[in-house]
Amino acid sequence: MKNIAFIGAGIMGRCMIRNLMKAGYELTVYDINPDAVKELAAEGAKPCEEVSACVKGQDIVITMVTSPAVVESLYFGDAGILNHAEAGTYLVDMTTSRPSLAKKIYEAAKEKGLHAMDAPVTGGEYGAKEGVLSILAGGEEADFEACRDVLSAMGTNLTYEGEAGSGQHTKMGNQIILAGTLSGIAQAVAYAKAEGLDGERFIKSVSTGAAASTQLSQQGMHMFDGNYEAGFYIRHFVKDMKIAVQEAQAAGLCLEELESILKKYESLMEDGMEFSGMQAIVKYYAK
Repeated sequence: MKNIAFIGAGIMGRCMIRNLMKAGYELTVYDINPDAVKELAAEGAKPCEEVSACVKGQDIVITMVTSPAVVESLYFGDAGILNHAEAGTYLVDMTTSRPSLAKKIYEAAKEKGLHAMDAPVTGGEYGAKEGVLSILAGGEEADFEACRDVLSAMGTNLTYEGEAGSGQHTKMGNQIILAGTLSGIAQAVAYAKAEGLDGERFIKSVSTGAAASTQLSQQGMHMFDGNYEAGFYIRHFVKDMKIAVQEAQAAGLCLEELESILKKYESLMEDGMEFSGMQAIVKYYAK
């Protein structure tokens, strides 16, 4: 596989595109916002104005967009991927999306002689930039192995999770953990600030013990300092949590803590913070 169509040049996508080009792949890139592609084109990517043209003649098509609705439109639209990718092409959706949609894409692709996988990622902007994402793949294991080298250009922890939709289910579990972890850290930071503790000393003290976590190390001081710059937008995290709640309910589960945290993030969006980082949850707790 040498030729790759990559659809979605946002915060994550553009970093992943750069890593693929560094690995020697030929990239054809489409984004609904043409300006997002201009910088990548200057670095060697081939810009494309239409999805249908972007996917023709490619070995693999990767999508990394904002929501299930966009994914569905990209794959099932008249000018979309399923109608224009050539038989034998590998289709890899790396968007965090609905497991049911991943299964729908897989079945439709199979009927057309295409190989579809759901392969959402974890690791945020840092992981995308450094090429150390964790990639959670669902679909046919043979397809996963066929795409391993391409995926390795973007991530270091590649896991085949099972049948179509399994990658998305795994990502939902990840987001459930992330929601609880960020909420816990925010409450601890609010408490430490209220008691007058030094921020750096507090984070250093607790970041090597039983409460240690990547999020504590990455976001703890941001919370103390009121730095809400986004590595991952609140609006996208809210989308993910909504999917997780819906999937849990469909499985007969009531995840009360997740639902409570979701409401807190939704209140931040109502306050105009949809493009802030996830660490802004501390505003809900801290005075």
